[in-house]
Amino acid sequence: MALFSRIRTPTTAASFHLRHFSILSPDSSTHFNSHQKSRAALSILKSEQNPDRILEICRAASLTPVYHLDRMSFSVAISKLSEGNHFQSIDTFLRELRYRPDLRNERCASHCLILYGQAKMLNHALTALDDFYNEGLCHSAKSLNALLVAAILAKDYKEVKRIFVEFPKRYGIEPDLEIYNNAIKALCESGSSSSVYSILVDMKSKGVKPNAKTFGTLLAGFYKEEKHEDVGKVLNLMKEHGISVGVSTYNIRIQSLCMLKKSNEAKALLEGILSKGMKPNLVTYNHLIHGFCKEGNLEEAKRLFKSMVNRDLEPDNQCYFTLVYFLCQGGDFESALSICKESMEKKWVPKFSTMKSLVNGLASISKVEEAKELIQNVKKKFSKNADMWDEIEKGLPQ
Repeated sequence: MALFSRIRTPTTAASFHLRHFSILSPDSSTHFNSHQKSRAALSILKSEQNPDRILEICRAASLTPVYHLDRMSFSVAISKLSEGNHFQSIDTFLRELRYRPDLRNERCASHCLILYGQAKMLNHALTALDDFYNEGLCHSAKSLNALLVAAILAKDYKEVKRIFVEFPKRYGIEPDLEIYNNAIKALCESGSSSSVYSILVDMKSKGVKPNAKTFGTLLAGFYKEEKHEDVGKVLNLMKEHGISVGVSTYNIRIQSLCMLKKSNEAKALLEGILSKGMKPNLVTYNHLIHGFCKEGNLEEAKRLFKSMVNRDLEPDNQCYFTLVYFLCQGGDFESALSICKESMEKKWVPKFSTMKSLVNGLASISKVEEAKELIQNVKKKFSKNADMWDEIEKGLPQ
């Protein structure tokens, strides 16, 4: 059924087209297929603030949780509506979704629960699950897991615990690995990582085997609480369960240490990866570069960037943007310019505030011509900001 979620009768489709098509395309002669509607809706939603318009855009595109682009649009729409405290609009829209004939299935119902959680409307999600259950839509672990995700998004960890403890019996649903992993995630996020040990015992009694994600979440939780002895215990548990400590596990540990401003310890883990003949990846270096930048050790961040490139790892846009931003903050405008040029060659341009900081910084060290050249290159790529850049260029020393 989900594959046909956008099909309408000819009469309905024509009516829909007349009412809503101009919202997605000002050119009435252009005919969009469903994918083009999704792309158009997402693009428009990103800049729209009017709650009524947001709802009309979503309706016009006939969004469905089946498609990734549409899920992104849902998320953007709900975020904007909740930021503006338009909770009645959210409820109206989600009720419309709940009763759309083409979305009457567990997958779509589960996504509605998650969207309620994103909007911090957990009571509505609880009511909706009851309705879905009574209507025969939600009878599996998928729905219960969606409710847990909703509670986590709402950061209502007390409710997560209640759902995890009470709802499996209430709805006759046996928890699966995903449910256990989300319960563990909630405990770790709420600073109660030690409580996870009892969940691991329960999993063992139910014959549910933990996986790398289970232990990765727990590692991050213990690092966050700075319970380093427990980190060692978790690593031993992984060995007992036959789960290898791969690069992804190292990346979690490296990120956690960097967040604690212990980037030197994190770098020691990188050396451990290399000594074991394992290959660090882009994520490894991104965490380390960001960590050292946050701690003000820009020289080490630059060395890691060079090392990454020498290992034939291609930096992504966030790696470039992080370095340019922090190098500007640290006053190393020449290095920032070099990395920015490399990024722009790949068609990745840092945000306006970062570029403005770089231009003004270059001017402050008597590199006005370089600053002007940078402005010209940016204007070619982003003509809509040309007036703003003209003003900045006028303010540069002549």
